[in-house]
Amino acid sequence: MDDIGHMIIHEEQPFFQDRTDAGRRLADKLAQYYAGKVIVLAIPRGGVPVAIEVAKRLGAPLDVVVPRKITIPYNPEAGYGAVTKDGTMVLNEPLVRRLALTKHQIQQQAKEAQAEIARRSAIYRSSLPVSSVEGKTVIIIDDGLASGFTMIAAIKSMEWWKAARTVVAVPVASGSAYDLVKPLAHELVCLVIARVYQFAVASFYHHWYDLTDEEVIKYLEAWRTRHL
Repeated sequence: MDDIGHMIIHEEQPFFQDRTDAGRRLADKLAQYYAGKVIVLAIPRGGVPVAIEVAKRLGAPLDVVVPRKITIPYNPEAGYGAVTKDGTMVLNEPLVRRLALTKHQIQQQAKEAQAEIARRSAIYRSSLPVSSVEGKTVIIIDDGLASGFTMIAAIKSMEWWKAARTVVAVPVASGSAYDLVKPLAHELVCLVIARVYQFAVASFYHHWYDLTDEEVIKYLEAWRTRHL
């Protein structure tokens, strides 16, 4: 498994103007997939505007994959794993042991995460038809990798749905997430690897804010209007 050229930095600094700029730069590194048997899968919410630029450049269909972080009970901003709609689950086992979580607790929180996945999927599906990934190359895109576990859940879900080849493409990743995800994808395209003590995806964008479901729907509806 291989990766395309990237730069490694040791201090956080703004690198992309916004997600659209990041998507265009990422598309430059994926040119070999133009007009191929490829489908671009965005991880909402932040991955959608990035993925749209890539799908546009490659002439590829666009869809979404909706993994969800499984949060630490007393710290909902942090997670110890991720799950997908089809039940694919990935856990940070060392962290699970440190947290002393029971199997029942994990299953319950995974169910709650799946309920949120179902809610979001239903919303996004109003703007996109369901696509089959079987036998195709899938390019999974997010706006950045922090821990990497959400992306790993998406990768494993694609294996379940019999994708022929899985490419992960992100503008930026923490060093630890890059190292974790790289062996699991057929190819990892990452423009910036940040081996810094404290990592935040937002730090690498001049203009950054959390997208809402309504904004994601607008992006997807605009895509559908132009390409379906």
